[in-house]
Amino acid sequence: MTEETHSVILGAGPMGRAIANTLASRGKAVTVVTRDGRGIGPGIATRKADLSNADQTIAACQGAGAIYQCAAPPYHQWVSAFPALQEAALAAAHATGAVLIVVENLYGYGVAGTLHEGLPLAATTRKGALRARLSEELLSAHAAGRARCVAGRATDFFGPGVLVSALGERFWPALLSGKTVDWAGNPDAPHSFAFLPDLAAAYAALAEQPSAWGKAWHMPALPPVTLREICDMALPDGAAPTRIRQTPSWLLRAIGLFQPAAGELVEMRYMFDQPFVIDHSAFDEKIGAGRQGWDKALTETVAWWNRRMQEAA
Repeated sequence: MTEETHSVILGAGPMGRAIANTLASRGKAVTVVTRDGRGIGPGIATRKADLSNADQTIAACQGAGAIYQCAAPPYHQWVSAFPALQEAALAAAHATGAVLIVVENLYGYGVAGTLHEGLPLAATTRKGALRARLSEELLSAHAAGRARCVAGRATDFFGPGVLVSALGERFWPALLSGKTVDWAGNPDAPHSFAFLPDLAAAYAALAEQPSAWGKAWHMPALPPVTLREICDMALPDGAAPTRIRQTPSWLLRAIGLFQPAAGELVEMRYMFDQPFVIDHSAFDEKIGAGRQGWDKALTETVAWWNRRMQEAA
């Protein structure tokens, strides 16, 4: 185990905020870096920087013992914008000597089924091939001694504050209002989902384990379930069965003409049409992390969405 004196979080999306709050709750010194430098919350410092600019990122990360790369461009700009974000984060890790913890996903494999770290990064989709290349470059930088790095590959996550997700703003308001839920996939295919607070704690654990660095790890998830099972678990006993409507790919493409992010979902649809299960046994055995379970995760998430919906009414 290692004790890092100061953690810098790049990006203030749901993951960046969750990691920052997790570390701050443990009494750690935390700074969140964003383009606008806006405040995050009590006990968390902020800095302003263009995270695609290496010089600005290096300056913002001075004094860091750990750097968490949580920044991501808009979904439809991944291919053009993600490489600069990683290069800037690597430059900051090299310049400061901090360990770089990178939030990745499972796109790089390009397959469904049960996913483990031994699978090749052989994706042929645009976003999958990008993820594969960035992950290989990250671990190569560690192997070459350019920077100390570790990657955590997470499955789809949800929880309070998570809007842009499969279980996000297009799902919960419809479900909790008794409306038809639109789903771009097979609602009866098992899928691994992770609860955001669990993931935040797991990424913090990666930073504290030097023996884990230089590798890519599958991050912990809740037991795989189907979307239909999530609907049943989230609603109170006696509620009417949820109506689920499968969104065809042609409709996503059409919507994508006006909302580019929707069109980008089509090439990743295989993850939801087929069983998609993450094997995180290596993380559990080597690092370990507590998980709250579906009941608690859904209780907290539903309560947050109910408050949000009431405030918007």
